[in-house]
Amino acid sequence: MTVWEVDLHRTPLQDPDGKPLWELLICDRPFDFTYGATVPQADLNGAWVQGELKRAIAKAPALPQFLGVFRPAALSLLTVAAQAVNLVVIATRHTPTLKQWLMQRSRWYPSQANFAGEAIDLLALERPAPVPVPEALWGEQWQFAALSAQDFQERLCREPIPVRSVPEAWLPLQAGLASTDPMPGVIIDGGRRAMALAQWLQAQSPVSLHYIAGDPDGLILEAGLVERWVLATVSDPEVQQGAKVFGTRKQGSHGLHFLLVRPDASGMTYTGLWLLRD
Repeated sequence: MTVWEVDLHRTPLQDPDGKPLWELLICDRPFDFTYGATVPQADLNGAWVQGELKRAIAKAPALPQFLGVFRPAALSLLTVAAQAVNLVVIATRHTPTLKQWLMQRSRWYPSQANFAGEAIDLLALERPAPVPVPEALWGEQWQFAALSAQDFQERLCREPIPVRSVPEAWLPLQAGLASTDPMPGVIIDGGRRAMALAQWLQAQSPVSLHYIAGDPDGLILEAGLVERWVLATVSDPEVQQGAKVFGTRKQGSHGLHFLLVRPDASGMTYTGLWLLRD
């Protein structure tokens, strides 16, 4: 499957009139195909982006199944331009090759004669404060948990779970975990709200879970491109200790962890499953 990772951003470079240059970057996941173009800020519009996409298509060895875009400010313009050339844009934080390229570009800009002297962090995005999950959706209880990598992949992933997102490339045994390595996760017993909660979570595009110390502590769901949701607040010392174990296990699982929604603790049925990664 060919995927293009795409970004449109303002650079710290200037045109001859001293105006900022904007840059369109395109690459595939293996970094075998790359395309880049710059434009003065005054000339940046949908027609320019569409024209550059056409040029990239003409040079590419294969058309992509979709374009992955991680920058919210670029999403609308890229989506409209891509539709005009029959390409699909998907909003996703998972653009690892592109982000590595952007880091390299950031180190390259200062060596250019038209560098404006302005330090720009191309990976920094404005992130809103986390907000609580709607009260009408919240389940009855939740807990930190862990399964062996084999139990997660060979047992849980084979359950008939109606709402799920489990990228095959992230499955723990494929990702290099030993069969007995613990896969950390969070389990929510949703009761009668389990399906509504699972459907709502799926719509948010879950990315990762983090436990943040505060007053009180919070279990935070990173979702979408920059959204953050408070799944729970905690002041219980035992749960806080469980959070530390959860964080340690994530380090040992290459950032892999899971979120599981079920009606209850019977283990008979499951409603939603997400394989997440920091």
